[in-house]
Amino acid sequence: MRLLVFFLLTLTVFAQKYTGPMPEKPDMLYIVQADNLVPTEATTAQEQKGKKKDETTYFVPGVSSSARTPLASPIFLVKVKDLAPEKLELYKLEVKNGRREITISTAKHARNPEAVRVDVKKLGDDLVRIEVGASLTKGQYSFTPAGSNDVFCFEVF
Repeated sequence: MRLLVFFLLTLTVFAQKYTGPMPEKPDMLYIVQADNLVPTEATTAQEQKGKKKDETTYFVPGVSSSARTPLASPIFLVKVKDLAPEKLELYKLEVKNGRREITISTAKHARNPEAVRVDVKKLGDDLVRIEVGASLTKGQYSFTPAGSNDVFCFEVF
C-alpha cells in the first residue's frame, strides 16, 4: 500500500506542467530572472590561430555581454527546435584586448579550461531547463554546443 501511495505521489509531481514564462524564440537560451526571461547574447565566436601552432583562440568582440544576471547560479530556459541542449558546454571567458576570449590547445599535455557542470532537465516536449551546477564568480561566460563556434554569452555581475 505504501508503495502504491509513493508511486501515485511521484506521478503527481512529474505530471505538473511548467507554468512560468516561455521563451520567445526557439534555440535561444534565456536567463530566468523572477518572472522574466533575458535572452543571452547569441553570436558566432571567431577563431584566431595562436602563437603556438597547436593553439586556437576563440573570441567575441566587446568586453561585456548585453545579457547580464546578478545570480551566481543562473537558470536558463530554451525552446528546442534544432539545438541539442545536452551538448552545450559552459566556459568562463577572459577579457583581453577589448574582447572576450578562450584559448584551447591540442597539445598532448595542455591545460585547457574546464567546462562548468550544468544539469539539463526536460520540462515538456520542446522546453528544457539548464541549471548551472556550481556558483559562478563575477565575469563573462559562454555556452557553446560541442564542436561549434555558436555561442550564447552572458555576464554574472
